[in-house]
Amino acid sequence: MRLKEFALGLPLLLAFCWQGSVCADPSAELDGPAGGWRYSGLLDDLDSPRVAYPTPPIDRGGVRGRSLIEGRLKQLAGIDRAQRLVVNGNPLPLYTDAEGRFVRPYAFGSGSNSVEVASADGQSLKRVQFYEANPGRLPPRIRVALGWNDPKAELDLHIITPDGQHAFWAAPRLNNGGGLDPDGVDGPGPEMFTMAAPLHGTYLVYVNYWGNLNDQGYNFQAGSNQQDVITAQVNLVFNENSVDEKRETFEVPLRTIGDLVLVKSFTY
Repeated sequence: MRLKEFALGLPLLLAFCWQGSVCADPSAELDGPAGGWRYSGLLDDLDSPRVAYPTPPIDRGGVRGRSLIEGRLKQLAGIDRAQRLVVNGNPLPLYTDAEGRFVRPYAFGSGSNSVEVASADGQSLKRVQFYEANPGRLPPRIRVALGWNDPKAELDLHIITPDGQHAFWAAPRLNNGGGLDPDGVDGPGPEMFTMAAPLHGTYLVYVNYWGNLNDQGYNFQAGSNQQDVITAQVNLVFNENSVDEKRETFEVPLRTIGDLVLVKSFTY
């Protein structure tokens, strides 16, 4: 190898050598969910304490049907760029702690589900497929999933349903069957809204740049954000896990704390 080629390849080589360890191919472990067939009513234990990074997911009572996607990235921990977590085709940014560990909440519907961990450049590191056989978990007809690329920023998803109800962090459960859960408060999401039996009519999808986390807690002062621009990604999915599935993905730039952006208006 010529000296110039070696110099060009060295940064990439060093990116995969973590904390002085022997260089190895990047990989990922998934402790959950496991592949195969499962009935979550037998596996989910609401009384069992779980620890997430950096804080446990907060269940505000919207939908008590979440599972935890948890595992560890190897040879990639400490890299500034977010890796990708792709759940049922929904790509979300994935950050880890200093040891490469991650825990993200997700509300799976019945039927076939998939979880994939990929590197920032798109390399698939780990993928599992499982079938959720719990008849109490209906597949969502509407799913809106929000993620963003700044783990210190807090974004909020707001959904207006055709009957005028408003789902957001302070009112996650609607009496029309819609629910906002999880409400991501510990990093880059996800936040999700689901409806298994949607009303017919017009829906409005908004994203709000709520605040930034610093040493003193959350900061809500406009103009004090640490990054000039952060990018929110909104995945809109109809009839998830079915032959009629359709999806749209929106990239939304946000520049100032307090920004409220209408992402999509659609009719179901």
